[in-house]
Amino acid sequence: MNIHGVPQPIMGPGGMPNVGVSPGMMQQSSPQQAPQMQTVMNQQQMPQQQQQQPQPQQQAEKMDNISKIKSLVGPLRESFYATFKSAAVVLQQSNLSDDLKKINNTPTARYDKHLEEFYSICDQIELHLKTAVQCIQQLSSAQHYLPQPVASSRMEPYPQPENANAPISYPQYLATVRSHISSAKEIHDTLISAAQNISQTD
Repeated sequence: MNIHGVPQPIMGPGGMPNVGVSPGMMQQSSPQQAPQMQTVMNQQQMPQQQQQQPQPQQQAEKMDNISKIKSLVGPLRESFYATFKSAAVVLQQSNLSDDLKKINNTPTARYDKHLEEFYSICDQIELHLKTAVQCIQQLSSAQHYLPQPVASSRMEPYPQPENANAPISYPQYLATVRSHISSAKEIHDTLISAAQNISQTD
């Protein structure tokens, strides 16, 4: 009998045989490949996370008036330079025409177009500055009449806090504003009725 030709089973941990597993498969599923697969998956996930993170910052920058003003400073400088350059070309052509010299008929940039672009950027900067000033005034008025911060993202009311400076929800803020408006309207109506009564007695 050929006893040496029978393949011996591969013994696993604890002396139990690994049924259906060849030595080549054991070598391929070595534990060294597990960290490599994890690193490859982490490298694929990291660019996606990096692309998703700057989106809120970009949206915040677009909504900020000060950042818009800063972004318009560069185009304002370029428009200012182009306006003066075109004005210099116009003055030079006017001088040559007065001296009855031959004028080069090459197309030049229009002075009025550059000037209109310059004034347009100035108007945008002025509008953003006025909006920023109004926002600061409204913030100071809100802090004066309603010193508590407002959590605009929270709709359900907060539990009754011990701290008076705890934030309030947006519906609570709306209710407070409505009460202020109604109180101001009552005071206005009272003053008008008092003025009418005084004018009738006179």
